[in-house]
Amino acid sequence: MLFIIFIVSLQCSAEILIDKKGRKIIFEKPFTRIISLYGAHTENLYHLGLEDVIAGVSINDTFPARVDKKPKFSYHDDSEKFLAIMPDLVLIRPMIDNGYPKLMSRLEKSGIAVVSLQPSGINEMYDYWLKLGLLTGKIQQAKKMIRDFKRKTDLIRARTNGIQIKKKVYFQAIHTRMKTFTQDAMAIFALETAGGINVASDAKASRNTNIAIYGKEQILAKASQIDVFLAQKGVMNSISIEQIKKEPGFNIIKAVKKNQIYLIDENIVSRPVPRLYKGIVSIGTLLYPDIFTQEKLNEEL
Repeated sequence: MLFIIFIVSLQCSAEILIDKKGRKIIFEKPFTRIISLYGAHTENLYHLGLEDVIAGVSINDTFPARVDKKPKFSYHDDSEKFLAIMPDLVLIRPMIDNGYPKLMSRLEKSGIAVVSLQPSGINEMYDYWLKLGLLTGKIQQAKKMIRDFKRKTDLIRARTNGIQIKKKVYFQAIHTRMKTFTQDAMAIFALETAGGINVASDAKASRNTNIAIYGKEQILAKASQIDVFLAQKGVMNSISIEQIKKEPGFNIIKAVKKNQIYLIDENIVSRPVPRLYKGIVSIGTLLYPDIFTQEKLNEEL
């Protein structure tokens, strides 16, 4: 009888998490040796104070700077490289899950939990942070992340809500393919929280992502409305202001005529991390430098 009660007790204490692929992960204690194959996962784990449990990171991870000291992994690596350091959890995102199913299957068959997570919008971002907290035993810290982020963004929103004439912005995601962000993307959340108006709010998602094809004809049809041309810059969009200026037809865009073209680091506007707040402030400073002074921000925080 005591044995049966003990088993029931274990079952009751188990945590259950469903990932993006629909996997049901059941675990009774936090994971303590984690390989992260996505920069956002890595950054959030550091933010949660989990540096010591990170057993490996993606070869592309650069933030925070001390991440360079961690063993580097790629989804192109042989499964034996992963197994050699005996992780209990490998964190991935859907792109890796869909592109490298054999590697994921091999890891799972070896007893390693594989969890695929990637939020598509701001509300999912909060849920994603909670899931990371649940997996690592840092649920209270994850809740604090959410509270702190909401508090700071609420202060920004209170500041920008009073702007009488808001600037209309075209936010470029990928120049070569004339792509922007969908209305529910985190980059647009950052833009609108900073007081900007998304002129491409009618953009439709491409392949169930938060990136949307927005052809040159659509952009130029709104040329006279675009007060600011904003482009993310990074791995996804290697671009310069000169390239935007020289794009055939872009010379009729109001922002181009007035030299209101700006680039912003994609890592602070497109990733589900606390640094998204930095992206909001950066955008706000570009749009409304008079009300986004560091002095005023410090007073509020």
